[in-house]
Amino acid sequence: MDETDLQILGILQAAARTSNAEIARQVGMAPSAVLERIRKLEESGVIRGYETRLDPAALDLRLLAFVFVRTNDSAHSRRTEQVLAGIPEVLEVHHIAGEDCFLVKVRTSTPQALGRLLRETVGPLESVIATRTTIVLETQKESGQLPLNFPVAEESHA
Repeated sequence: MDETDLQILGILQAAARTSNAEIARQVGMAPSAVLERIRKLEESGVIRGYETRLDPAALDLRLLAFVFVRTNDSAHSRRTEQVLAGIPEVLEVHHIAGEDCFLVKVRTSTPQALGRLLRETVGPLESVIATRTTIVLETQKESGQLPLNFPVAEESHA
């Protein structure tokens, strides 16, 4: 990956619907060369996919919470992780170090809906010992964009 790839990734992160011709214009390359670079970035897994960011309030999903989940057995860890990831209200599942095992990002419509989710879906899981929930009052920044302002390693020509 070189500086041009990082420029392309930056453009796509900012606006995934940017046309190939516009990306080519911005990086100073032929559209066919840009298309080939994008295909290689997709094939190598650097670009995992494209998605549309929706307004949670418009969909009545105003409540954002982070749930710390403690489990009793690392043998259940992978299965618990998969079950948590399969819950529609769960946006992210992170296996973490410390007292808790997972940090789960959840969106629901109301505190009551969050309570039902915790009582009826998360709590009954076989390996779950406890949960601790933090409700977000206000969000200043929420982004899936990765920082791309790091130096690119030079390829060695041995």
